[in-house]
Amino acid sequence: MKQVRPIILVFLFSAMLAFTSCATFQQEAEGQIPLPPLESTVAAIDKYGNLTLQMGKEELLGFGYEVGDITEITVGSLSFEAPIGTSYSDVDKGNLLVRLNQGSVMLAINYGDLGKASSAVVGSPVLITLSRKGGYLQQFELRRLVRSENREDYASDEVFANFRMVQNGSIAANTLYRSANPLLDDPRAPYVEALAREAGIRTVINLADEQTGLYANLGQAPYYKALAEEGSVIALNMGVTCTDPDFTAKLREGLAFMASHKGPYLVHCNEGKDRAGFVIALLSALMGATVDEVVEDYMKSYQNYYGLEKGSERYKLISKIILDLFADLNGGKAVTNRSLGSVARAYLTDQVELSPGQIRAIQDNLSARKLEIHGSIVFTL
Repeated sequence: MKQVRPIILVFLFSAMLAFTSCATFQQEAEGQIPLPPLESTVAAIDKYGNLTLQMGKEELLGFGYEVGDITEITVGSLSFEAPIGTSYSDVDKGNLLVRLNQGSVMLAINYGDLGKASSAVVGSPVLITLSRKGGYLQQFELRRLVRSENREDYASDEVFANFRMVQNGSIAANTLYRSANPLLDDPRAPYVEALAREAGIRTVINLADEQTGLYANLGQAPYYKALAEEGSVIALNMGVTCTDPDFTAKLREGLAFMASHKGPYLVHCNEGKDRAGFVIALLSALMGATVDEVVEDYMKSYQNYYGLEKGSERYKLISKIILDLFADLNGGKAVTNRSLGSVARAYLTDQVELSPGQIRAIQDNLSARKLEIHGSIVFTL
């Protein structure tokens, strides 16, 4: 028996290790790996209501948190679950996200204002705990968007600059354009500047920049600068929450500017994708576009930047963003071809507070119903 006992002990010890390994494996499979709770504070709140934390990306990852994990966040007056991702489109419209962006950690709502929703201020404490390890990884991989910053990787200057003419509904050809920002210090800006000149843009609705700081960024965009100096550019510094009073007030200012100025028009934000996407969709709806036209134009930016294939699962997921925006304006109900125009008009009238005359002027300007020669109207279409 004395010779058998060591063998039994070794067997029992091996069994315990195997059991522990199996339990750990099961915990990993169920997303229950314990990670330490992390404490930080809000370091900054941007104009979109995104909260940048004092904690950086490398610190978060260093504690074992990864893209695709689902976390529990407490900040300000809110506690919520949010996945860790890298882009707003990693989640549906209105959903929360822990966004890793250029070395920083941000808390955000896709198309929303987390600062207002949470009542957080700079210095507010933030608590991060793990909810499900890898619980969002499959969704993240499905939605993951990667783009190149090299012109050579794109089919044309227009695709690279996300610059295109919009001709939905009754919008006339060569009247309305959308693009990335020609004032950013990035590879796309010079292409936007050249394409705006080529298109003969006369009026610019800049959704991204501030009017007071606009001239500081005009050095590399002489055509755009000339338009600004003659009073043909309005810079609105808009957020992304289309029902927020600040957003609607600035949109009213921008569309009133469009009503009182002649085209061709260029509408842009920074990427020409989100804010510009909503405003162009709104104008398209006002001009009698179909739901399919609105979705296809909105998604063209994702095709341009990320090569999304129409009809793919990723395409379907992201196209919900613009459909959900219009559903929000429609009391939560999905819009149809029949209701789309009336929903847009009601939003412009009731929330943006444009007058009927201003709406008619925008429609006239976009449809080019009145052709003027030497200052005289010669006929009306």
